[in-house]
Amino acid sequence: MVDKNKCIGCGTCVQLCPVGAISFDDDGKAVIDPNICIKCGTCEISCPVQAIKINY
Repeated sequence: MVDKNKCIGCGTCVQLCPVGAISFDDDGKAVIDPNICIKCGTCEISCPVQAIKINY
């Protein structure tokens, strides 16, 4: 769901996720917990580098 090569670790997705499903890994890249994610698309739309793709 997160393209680690594109993610710049800006934190926009982390701040906007309504259920807190996104965190950072040790490399400072976004990680989405599929057990929490409700697939609302907020992170995908808000990512400035289009690093997130939701599999609906």
